[in-house]
Amino acid sequence: MIDWNVAVQAGTRLVRPGPQVSHAEAREVVAELRELSKLAHGHVREFTGMASELDPDPATIVDRPGWIRANVDGFRVVLEPLMEQMSERRGPGPLGGAGNLVVDAVGSRVTGMQVGAILSYMASRVLGQYELFLPPDPDGRAPTGRLTLVAPNIVHVEQELRVDPRDFRLWVCLHEETHRAQFTAVPWLREYVQSQMTQFLLASDLDPGAMLDRIKDAAEAVADAVRGGDSNLIDAIQSPEQREILDRLTAVMTLAEGHGDYVMDAVGPEVVPSVQQIRSRFQGRREGGNRMDKTIRRLLGLDLKMKQYAEGSRFVRRVVTEVGMSGFNKVWDSPESLPTHVEIKEPELWIARVVGPRAIDAVPPEANEA
Repeated sequence: MIDWNVAVQAGTRLVRPGPQVSHAEAREVVAELRELSKLAHGHVREFTGMASELDPDPATIVDRPGWIRANVDGFRVVLEPLMEQMSERRGPGPLGGAGNLVVDAVGSRVTGMQVGAILSYMASRVLGQYELFLPPDPDGRAPTGRLTLVAPNIVHVEQELRVDPRDFRLWVCLHEETHRAQFTAVPWLREYVQSQMTQFLLASDLDPGAMLDRIKDAAEAVADAVRGGDSNLIDAIQSPEQREILDRLTAVMTLAEGHGDYVMDAVGPEVVPSVQQIRSRFQGRREGGNRMDKTIRRLLGLDLKMKQYAEGSRFVRRVVTEVGMSGFNKVWDSPESLPTHVEIKEPELWIARVVGPRAIDAVPPEANEA
């Protein structure tokens, strides 16, 4: 269904070059980011109280083409087995035999180019990520997770915002190391996210009539986004069953992103002196952009991700204020402990359901100051 080689070729060809720095400067940036990722890990572990890895590998530092290749590798780990199942469910095409193979080959190249184009756009914007599905373990059977930082993007943003480079780099590392803590300290979280993704993809409606409706909806979403509306392609191409699954996925990712945003700011004042200036300028950048950039962000659902940061951070801040960090950490007890969409908007409902109605009175005053 997707020609991954075409995706890599298209993405690396279309991606814009990063800021111009000398080889010596590039080496210094890479060395400092690795050092700061280790430093951030200790701060995150101490602040959150999560039993993450004691001595993890430093972050993997990549450029924009490297980020594209890494994401394609991650997609292949997750999607290829599922696509085989979907192809079997779809059955032979109307042309049959060699004709159907030709149609599939052409379609996979077109899809590969589309994936590459999206990745080229994202590759100039992502600062870092925790890659759940890379690299595989020594036996090649399961991914072990990898923290990745995109050096040229971090340098570009710190220059654009005119902030202290070391402070900004550590601030970014605090956010990404929080994600590493989430997925290494919570044994069931990786499997939960992967299972929801699997269910989402297998819930695709492969009926030709339904697929035609999805294409029409996608076209309408594009037109609405261009006009300045709130439509996005993710909502447009979902089946009803997928919307239910995506609600669960969105809730857990809103929690994860909000937790990362909360930690990077709460730890920040002690270790990142200019954190308030960085947050203020960075938030302005998130909300900026020209009309074309805003349209693309809406179409790809990136504005939804910005909303996740804000909603998730508010949820974490409110819960920690009310029941302390140990009370908040009950969110990681099991999949049943995760907040729903409604509970993220109304944290007191989650507190009452998971922590208990007496939890607020039981929290010592110093915990509310965390």
